[in-house]
Amino acid sequence: MIEPSDRTTLPRAFFDRPVLEVAPDLLGCTVIRRTAEGPIELRITEVEAYAGEVDPGSHAFRGRTGRNEVMFGPPGHAYVYFTYGMWHCLNAVCGPEGRASGVLLRAGEIQVGAELARKRRISARNDKELAKGPARLATALDIDRKLNGTDLCRDTSAPLSLLPGPAPRPDQVRQGPRTGVGGDGAHHPWRFWIDGDPTVSPYRAHAPRRRAT
Repeated sequence: MIEPSDRTTLPRAFFDRPVLEVAPDLLGCTVIRRTAEGPIELRITEVEAYAGEVDPGSHAFRGRTGRNEVMFGPPGHAYVYFTYGMWHCLNAVCGPEGRASGVLLRAGEIQVGAELARKRRISARNDKELAKGPARLATALDIDRKLNGTDLCRDTSAPLSLLPGPAPRPDQVRQGPRTGVGGDGAHHPWRFWIDGDPTVSPYRAHAPRRRAT
C-alpha cells in the first residue's frame, strides 16, 4: 500500500489564473506520480502555454470535443492526450472553468524514483534524458489516458499531483517560441524554461509537411 506524504499540493487558485501567468510559475514545481512500484518525483524545468480558443496551436482552438473536454473543466486537473499514435503528453488545465487553456509539461529532472523511470525509458543514455521532452516525461512517469482528468490539487495520495517547489531566480527563466508549432501560433513566445538546465529539451521549429507530387 502506498502511503501519502504530508506535503501540500498546489491550491486550486494557483491554476485559476491566465495561462501565461501559470506557465512560468510551474518551473521548479514538483510532479508526484504514485505507482504500484513506488513514487516518482520530477522537478519541472520546461513548459509551454496553450490558450485554448484564441490559440491556433491549442487542441481547443476549434471548440469543445470529446478529446479536449477536460480542458474546459475546472482548473487544476490533468489533460492527457495521445499523439502520433505512439506517445502521451501531460498538461495542467488552468484558467476559469469553461475557458480552455493548459500548460504542457515539456521536461523535468527525476529526483525520486529514477530506477523506476529507467525501466520505462531504456533508451535514455543518462538520467538527464529520462524526461527531456514531453513524450519522454510522460513515459518516465508512466502517464497515459487513464490519468486524464485527475485532480492535481487533491492530495499527495492521488496517482498524480503537483506540489510547490523551489522557484528558479527570475534571471534563470527564459522565454521563446513553442516547439513544433506552425501556422499563426508559431511565433508565440509561450515556451518557458530554466536556463542552462541539462534536462531542458532542444528547440525545434515546425517542419511543414511536403505536398505529394
